[in-house]
Amino acid sequence: MSDKMKNLITRSITGILFVAIMVVGIVFRADAMILLFALITGLTIWEYTGLVNDYANANPNVNDNDNENPNRGSVKVNRFISTAAGVYFFLAVAGFCGNLTPSAVFIPYLLTVVYLFISELYTQAQNAINNWAYTMLGQMYIALPFSMINVLAFQYDAVGNVVYHWLLPMSIFIFLWTNDTGAYCSGSLFGKHKLFPRISPAKSWEGSIGGAVFVLIAAAIIGWFDNNPSDPEHIAILSLPAWMGLGLVVVFFGTWGDLVESLFKRTLGIKDSGNILPGHGGMLDRFDSSLMAIPAAVIYMYTLTLF
Repeated sequence: MSDKMKNLITRSITGILFVAIMVVGIVFRADAMILLFALITGLTIWEYTGLVNDYANANPNVNDNDNENPNRGSVKVNRFISTAAGVYFFLAVAGFCGNLTPSAVFIPYLLTVVYLFISELYTQAQNAINNWAYTMLGQMYIALPFSMINVLAFQYDAVGNVVYHWLLPMSIFIFLWTNDTGAYCSGSLFGKHKLFPRISPAKSWEGSIGGAVFVLIAAAIIGWFDNNPSDPEHIAILSLPAWMGLGLVVVFFGTWGDLVESLFKRTLGIKDSGNILPGHGGMLDRFDSSLMAIPAAVIYMYTLTLF
């Protein structure tokens, strides 16, 4: 068996298991979704901090092109505290959105952020600004976006009770997976014009348009079932046009999320963010699109309430 075939089999098995875990984790129970994404948040931040610590220091020109600066490339992010803080923030948002905890639940996280700033006074780091910047980037780039899935998942019903709606968070990933598949097929068949050659030479405008068309079809199907339920007590989350609008939001921001991670990897001089998912790379490789799509979906949902 050729290496190419082995790689295809590995990718296929990993992909099937990944989708199965995501569907089971999101669809069936709120606590399963919370535990799943708390784990995802922790693994992704741990991966990110490892990349920053390892590759930024191995590539001194990453941080400063001035060869006369003795502090170039000096980065040391506290992996354990950064990861623990990100996971705690996710759980705090879940508890708050689920109406289980008061807003005071965020105080320990705020104290941790203050500690991460003050601690640099005593570490004698060569460049404290680099450490602050990369530490806070991990929280903003990973912990905050993942935490926003709780805003989508927990909604108020007609009588003011908080209920778990699995369809909204699940739809984000359905749209992302559909977009990836549609873009790959369309790009392979018709791709001629590069979308963003400086960052991702493989992406084409034809692939992106094809992915968007596939997502619009998927959004229309979800919207139809949402508005024509078999359960008479079901209340539609969004109208069919609003579902299609959400699909487009996920397409645009998911694509930007992919490009942002590509720029991050190019800056560090790496091909894959990790190898935790055989055939698919690391956690950032697998969730890059969602890190932009989830916050964008939250903004979209809030925007709909204004009209």
